[in-house]
Amino acid sequence: MQLDPSAFLADSELIHALSEHATPIVCDTDRILFQQEDAAAGLYILHEGEATLSMTSQNGEAILSVQARGGSLLGLPGLVSNQPYSLTAVAHAGARVCFLGRSEFTAIMESNPTLAFKILQVLAAEVRSARQALY
Repeated sequence: MQLDPSAFLADSELIHALSEHATPIVCDTDRILFQQEDAAAGLYILHEGEATLSMTSQNGEAILSVQARGGSLLGLPGLVSNQPYSLTAVAHAGARVCFLGRSEFTAIMESNPTLAFKILQVLAAEVRSARQALY
């Protein structure tokens, strides 16, 4: 299955607002941000560079792999649904990434409905991409 990498992209206003409260993560080498089935602890913002998002079956077979690019939000469905991450995310060496924890994310969404709507747009793009890939 092939997802559209643009499905993970957020507009610059949303990226900026979330980043103001996020913590930078050093990615001098490839770095696992989260793994499929990990508890969703927060949101990862990929500012620059690339990250690979992948999913494997229960027997370890690759189901999908997609290259996310700068401006992408990673881990959003798990965070919003309070479910484990459904993908594994690996930031590639040199990527500029930051992390926004669950409580900070929730506070931002509650205080700014416009940003909450922008989050819904990213989630909708992910759903559309997944449906198109299945089609």
